[in-house]
Amino acid sequence: MMKIVKSHLETIEGVATYPMISLLIFFVFFGLLLWWVLTTSKERIKEMKEMPLDDQQPKPFDQ
Repeated sequence: MMKIVKSHLETIEGVATYPMISLLIFFVFFGLLLWWVLTTSKERIKEMKEMPLDDQQPKPFDQ
């Protein structure tokens, strides 16, 4: 079974770039997520943390 898959993958031109692209997307996503976590204000984190326990109506976005 693996011989069949390997032989088909070898026929695809540039197949080695797909794992590199997926690895790049992975690191970019988690890098941006880490940046967001480190730069978000403590008040915003506290507000989001308390959202499930809040019985009030949701606040409208500032316009």
